[in-house]
Amino acid sequence: MEYRQLGASGLKVPVLSFGTATFGGGNEFFKAWGNTQVEEAGRLINLCLDAGVNLFDTANVYSNGSSEEILGQALKGLRNRVLISTKATFPMSDGPNDLGSSRFHLIKQCEESLKRLNTDHIDIYHMHGFDGVTPVEETLKTLENLVQSGKVRYIACSNFSGWHLMKSLSVSERFGWSKYIAHQAYYSLLDREFEWELMPLGLDQKVGTIVWSPLASGRLSGKYRRNEPLPENNRVQQGGGHGPALNEERLYTIVDALDEVAAETGKSVAQISLNWLLQRPTVSNIVIGARNEEQLKQNLDAVGWNLNTDQIKKLDEASALEPIYPYWHQRQNVTLNPIPEFYKG
Repeated sequence: MEYRQLGASGLKVPVLSFGTATFGGGNEFFKAWGNTQVEEAGRLINLCLDAGVNLFDTANVYSNGSSEEILGQALKGLRNRVLISTKATFPMSDGPNDLGSSRFHLIKQCEESLKRLNTDHIDIYHMHGFDGVTPVEETLKTLENLVQSGKVRYIACSNFSGWHLMKSLSVSERFGWSKYIAHQAYYSLLDREFEWELMPLGLDQKVGTIVWSPLASGRLSGKYRRNEPLPENNRVQQGGGHGPALNEERLYTIVDALDEVAAETGKSVAQISLNWLLQRPTVSNIVIGARNEEQLKQNLDAVGWNLNTDQIKKLDEASALEPIYPYWHQRQNVTLNPIPEFYKG
């Protein structure tokens, strides 16, 4: 397993982490992801540890806390060997103060996550989304207090826009508070908008990227193919997908290119999709999920090898997106607005 520095921090994380949104199956949305209970969770965690994956990602909102509870039980006796990442911000009930990134909500949710996870500290605490109602200063001061208390080691964010993240970093710098060291973001061969602004920002400000949904809700798993029926019981059909309406022709063009690279490398479509991400600027870690042990073993084999430059270029060309304004305008002069360096050698 390869380990990378997470942003501007001193924390090293494996390039793969195990996402536990499949734990619990507490409602229709999360049942589409999985319904893993404690016994199976323990087996999956041991497979991860054997492969060097020691970072486990969850959130308070996953099955309304069940994911954290199952993870906490499955990690019993293993806490000193692992890193735990969890999140807050999204609603936990219909209460008017039971959502957001206010001081009231964050302190309450941090305490409840600690209890469910059966631990005295959270290694990486994410704001699951941007709260445009609560002052940024209130959120970051609260997070700083949690860090100073020892309940949180590092802070990160997820699903922020460029200005959300930049404003937060600026406020932290102004007051000398802890900064977001990572941004957990939606990024894949199918969804490359992250490259337009968030990737350059991450490079400039030394914010590491933790990628969620790297296989685009399973669309890049190898099960979706041109002129073939959709796989039965897929996550998207069950209501567990993400993102805007799918451009099927673009998906199949990408899968065609993945098939060509698979024939060259002997790797699976899913493994190639994950390996492509590991060679992108700012990417420190990819969150992989699995409903069963076989899926997990397949995903773990995405490391220990690299696509060559020609293969990466082939995938880039097949998955290219036309940028929206102002990015298409900025790319008219890449001397003034250089894009990240994607190819080495």
